[in-house]
Amino acid sequence: MHKPDLQGAHWFKSSRSQTQDACVEAALVPGFAGVRDTKNRDGGTLVFGSGQWASFLGAIKRENNGLT
Repeated sequence: MHKPDLQGAHWFKSSRSQTQDACVEAALVPGFAGVRDTKNRDGGTLVFGSGQWASFLGAIKRENNGLT
C-alpha cells in the first residue's frame, strides 16, 4: 500500500468528542483514511485502506448496538 498525500486533507473529530481533550482526528482521501492524535498532530499518522476503515467503523457500530 502506498502512503497517500494527506497534506491538504480535511481533518475532523467525532461529534461526540468535541469537548474532550483526549481524542483523535480522522481525514478521508480517496481510497484511504488517516488517523492522528489531536494533541500531537506532528507525531505521526496511522493510514488505513478504505476497506479496513469501513470494517473498523462497522465493528464499532455493532459493539455500540450490543451486537458483538
